[in-house]
Amino acid sequence: MTQTLSNFGVSVLDCEHRTPAAQISGFPYITIPDIHDGRVIVDKARRISETDLIKWNRRTTPIGGDILVTRRGRVGDTAPIPDGLRCAIGENLVLLRTNGTQDDQNFLRWAVRSPQWWSEVDRLMNVGAVFSSLNVKDIAQIRLDFPPIPEQQAIAEVLGALDDKIAANTALAASAIELASSEFALVVRDAHWGATFADLAVISGGGTPSTKNAKFWDGEIRWATPTDITTLAGPYLDSTSRTLTPAGLNACSSKLFAPGAILLTSRATIGAVAINIVPTALNQGFIVVEPRDARMRWWLFHEMDDRRSEFLSWANGATFLELSRGNFKRLRVRVPSDYALTMFASTAEALHGAALAALAENRTLAATRDALLPQLMSGKLRVRDAEAAASAAGA
Repeated sequence: MTQTLSNFGVSVLDCEHRTPAAQISGFPYITIPDIHDGRVIVDKARRISETDLIKWNRRTTPIGGDILVTRRGRVGDTAPIPDGLRCAIGENLVLLRTNGTQDDQNFLRWAVRSPQWWSEVDRLMNVGAVFSSLNVKDIAQIRLDFPPIPEQQAIAEVLGALDDKIAANTALAASAIELASSEFALVVRDAHWGATFADLAVISGGGTPSTKNAKFWDGEIRWATPTDITTLAGPYLDSTSRTLTPAGLNACSSKLFAPGAILLTSRATIGAVAINIVPTALNQGFIVVEPRDARMRWWLFHEMDDRRSEFLSWANGATFLELSRGNFKRLRVRVPSDYALTMFASTAEALHGAALAALAENRTLAATRDALLPQLMSGKLRVRDAEAAASAAGA
């Protein structure tokens, strides 16, 4: 049955239209940048005091399961409030909360990611010269299909199982990467300052072919920019937002780097580090480190990751800050004993391999989830068949 949100018992809850003072620690104040792929990530959220938490929640206190909706910028993006999270929400967000009589809150989480939802957002969105927006009162008039509650619950269970597996894999990958970093922190205590980066690796960079020549672009050769690194779920680059043709590769100063190169962003965001796991060309916003000894790959990766603030201090430039290859090459590296290096390389390879495998499985799970979502919401796919597809994907 197609009904407006308000007619199906869904309330649209607004918040304070002002911003509290930031604190060093405290409670998360969730804003649009804290919403990623249908989830709230509070790691980098602004922190506020308990006094401000109470003030900002006078109108609406978020509870677990409430659905956040963005009203500006990325209009219509959604994510549920995690269970048990005490937080306040930003002025460009609202909450959706069902009374439970005609719809299931877990189902609502998925209904607001369906093609029907996005069609309604487009219908009601106010397109502006600077940014687009969605009025609070219009959100209640969004029309969605609501099947009977038992079917809603079955759909939510299938999609939720896939999403829960993605969350578990993400946590596993983060733990493996953290363990590798902890192992590095232990071993580096006994390392000594030795050779420079230039002594231990081939140091190079990338380039950009003419953006005015269409023959250079949209081929099959991956071409990375710093943004491709900073948006990664883990430090493993396997895809890029833009691609080159062979002619485009020949027309720029970047070579096609074989898998295993260490990529350091040297402009805009300085110090983000990743390793390419597929052949990749790069723009000029990188310093590329290719170790002469394969055992040094993960050691240099963690050495570079550990020295981000130092790299930033070496950056200079009148227009924008940049870490030059010349300065980077001269920097000395902490080097462990030969035995310690061999042992660390083995441990790090296993831990990063586990993280990479978990994140790779997430791509399959997310693709399955996103393919099932519109089919289930439209009724074209039965829940029983969706359960089989989810099981085959690993959920």
